Amino acid sequence: MHWICPFFARASCRSHHLSRFSILRAFSSQLQNQVTEEPVNQPLPQLGAAAEKENMILKTPKGTRDFNPKQMAIREKIFSTIISCFKRHGAVTIDTPVFELKDFLLENYGEESKLVYSLKDQGGEELSLRYDLTVPFARYLAMNKITNFKRYHIAKVYRRDNPIMTKGRYREFCQCDFDIAGQYDSMIPDAECLKVMHEILSALQFGDFQIKINDRRILKGIFMVCGVPDNKFETACSTLDKLGKMTWEEVKNELVRKKGVLPEAADCIGEYIQLHGGVCLLKQLLQDPKLSQSKLAMEGLEDMKLLFEYLTLFGIVDQISLDLSLARGLDYYSGAIFEAVLLHQQDGHLKESFHVGSVAGGGRYDGLVATFDPKQRKVPCVGVSIGVERIFSIIEENTKGEDPNSRDASAGRSCTEKLTC
Repeated sequence: MHWICPFFARASCRSHHLSRFSILRAFSSQLQNQVTEEPVNQPLPQLGAAAEKENMILKTPKGTRDFNPKQMAIREKIFSTIISCFKRHGAVTIDTPVFELKDFLLENYGEESKLVYSLKDQGGEELSLRYDLTVPFARYLAMNKITNFKRYHIAKVYRRDNPIMTKGRYREFCQCDFDIAGQYDSMIPDAECLKVMHEILSALQFGDFQIKINDRRILKGIFMVCGVPDNKFETACSTLDKLGKMTWEEVKNELVRKKGVLPEAADCIGEYIQLHGGVCLLKQLLQDPKLSQSKLAMEGLEDMKLLFEYLTLFGIVDQISLDLSLARGLDYYSGAIFEAVLLHQQDGHLKESFHVGSVAGGGRYDGLVATFDPKQRKVPCVGVSIGVERIFSIIEENTKGEDPNSRDASAGRSCTEKLTC
């Protein structure tokens, strides 16, 4: 409308009527041009979009979920407990990008690489969403030339897995990691990681639990003396890691039919992986005539013996079990491995719960940093990850109908106050 004013300023009184006519005519001409430029007999685009929206089902993507304020109150208490423990043990936090270079991720997960989300080429780089927080941490250490570091990291990770929401198994979920990098006396960092795991799970008070431990060197020795070639070890471990979700017979069939393990070798492995216990089992294995043929297995057993001594000093050995079936299928594990499982009361005896699987896990990965370092310099590392989503599922189920801000038990009965070193 700004052009109207100068138009009237230039018009004389004698041509006032003509000017008004010219203005109206100009408006009419402009409107006419606009109308004729519109497509004829075309349906309005808004109508098609509205129809599509009517047929759309509002939902979160498969394997993800929203959290309402009450649920977030529970989660905040859980995170507060976990972070308090991490800090008390001297860890500082870092953050890394939600995606990494695709090649960095795929070469470190073995058969689990099929669960990595890959993104389209963006700006000349092939990228993938992070699968866990361990590989990004190793890349961070190598890139910044860090050789000693104690860190924690809480962030979301992504897996193209088959989600089971009722068991706390998602495609997008939060991990809470604590790791120790650097050269220390043997098994001291491993013992501290187990202490951190025990403190957090005890403080949250969501149920009784047991921590299983093993060593990839012991497993490798067992596979070797049973006649499994070294080049089949990693892929055989990924199958053994399914034990618990599958029966031993199903695992054995996969080892034989898909992984090329001889039936007699699989039977020999089955004899060992059924063993679990404590110091007495360690003594038995150290005197085993077959395992004594493997130097690697003996090294792992000696370190396990030392680890049990530290765990005894920490006062947590009663909830620790050496379990030879524990494999932790990821390729980067190189030494001690551990996993915590929830127990439930049944007929007066504690039984392992198969409802949610493990609630924490971790292990030693001494060679991972070297895969990122141009000079292949090793930085020994060990870490633990708390399965916060599964823990939340349990606590949420146990506290249905309660106000999380009015009852301490909803997040472990004020668990931040009960943690002790």
